[in-house]
Amino acid sequence: MAKKEPKKQDDAQAPAWQWSEDGLNFRTRKWVRPEDLNANGSLFGGSLLKWIDEEAAIYAIVQLGNYRAVTKHISAIDFEASAVQGDLIEIGLQATHFGRTSLTMRAVARNMITRKRILTIEKIVFVSLDEDGVPTPHGYREITYNRDRMPTERLATGTIRLPS
Repeated sequence: MAKKEPKKQDDAQAPAWQWSEDGLNFRTRKWVRPEDLNANGSLFGGSLLKWIDEEAAIYAIVQLGNYRAVTKHISAIDFEASAVQGDLIEIGLQATHFGRTSLTMRAVARNMITRKRILTIEKIVFVSLDEDGVPTPHGYREITYNRDRMPTERLATGTIRLPS
């Protein structure tokens, strides 16, 4: 019996957490509801962009360790497909660059029912701010998959410590 050769690196399967089609590593899903529709009866682009911005903000907070992470820039958006009421939308994000005070990421949204890509945003930039709203260095250079950078104070007062 012939001996099996080890798998080459490019033959290996992507880890379960990775969206293998696009290499994205943070995913969330949304259900298209009546309030998400435009006058044409399809998904309103503004609803999708709101979902993406919200998920990108959560991702930036975890990666930068700061509740005061704000959207600085979103690159061109080109809608390729749409969705209708009842469809399930998957949004994927990937950190692509850590700047001194910023985090750049890429986003992809696809319709899980039709399996079509709805849009790709090549660049979303979030900036870490201090208490005065001034960009502040975050000190990170790589993605974390743990919650070790989660802020430990509530934003509203900044004085209530969360249990560890």
